Amino acid sequence: MELDEALKRLKEMSDPRIIESHARFKDMGKNKLGVATPDTRKLAKEIGKDHRLALDLWKTNVHEARVLATMIDDPGQVTEEQMEKWARELDSWGICDHACGNLFDKTSFAYRKAAEWTKREREYEKRAGFSLIAYLAVHDKKADDKKFLLFLPIIKREAHDDRNFVKNAVNWALREIGKRNARLNKEAIKTAKETRLMKEKSARWIAAGAIRELESDAVQKRLKNIANRKRLHERAEDYAYNEISAGLKRGSRRQR
Repeated sequence: MELDEALKRLKEMSDPRIIESHARFKDMGKNKLGVATPDTRKLAKEIGKDHRLALDLWKTNVHEARVLATMIDDPGQVTEEQMEKWARELDSWGICDHACGNLFDKTSFAYRKAAEWTKREREYEKRAGFSLIAYLAVHDKKADDKKFLLFLPIIKREAHDDRNFVKNAVNWALREIGKRNARLNKEAIKTAKETRLMKEKSARWIAAGAIRELESDAVQKRLKNIANRKRLHERAEDYAYNEISAGLKRGSRRQR
């Protein structure tokens, strides 16, 4: 699909009520057409991965075109320079989270950029760092716990930032890390309780929300189920290994 056709399709799906809905959630941004995210996803699925078109869509500075760009870009072709450029141009929490959750977290630079961006001064660049941490915690199922343990001191370090879209993302990142498994849950709660002792109001707010969710019965029950499934899987693997070993030994004896 060419750029003109993609923009035409987006404009055909526009609805002023979507813009009003975004405004209620303080997702302002510039140059909005008013297209619902599910409709944009349908168009993205129709287009498929297209790195060149994604770059062209981003250059338009039209909000929905940029959202579409995050959905169709190929993570394998995204460069570090592109990520830095797009991060500098983020103008709302909505496009920030789309970029992080649809694209950035699937690139080879994701963990490094998450750590780097948490130090940035601009509100949406900094939010991108913590949004990226949250999405990695949800999407990267095979990641080692050590990667997320390294993020906990960063979360505590930046809990003083009282800007709304930053502190919300800090809280979000802490909660998602703490919901991965029992070990990370324990460490995230520990970090939250240490953060609760800080003098800044934003730090206490971040900590309170995280502790409330991470210690909740629902989360604790879910983590126990995850641990039980893991133990059953490990037992099944051990059983299969033992059966294979026994079979090899029997086969070896028969050959003699």
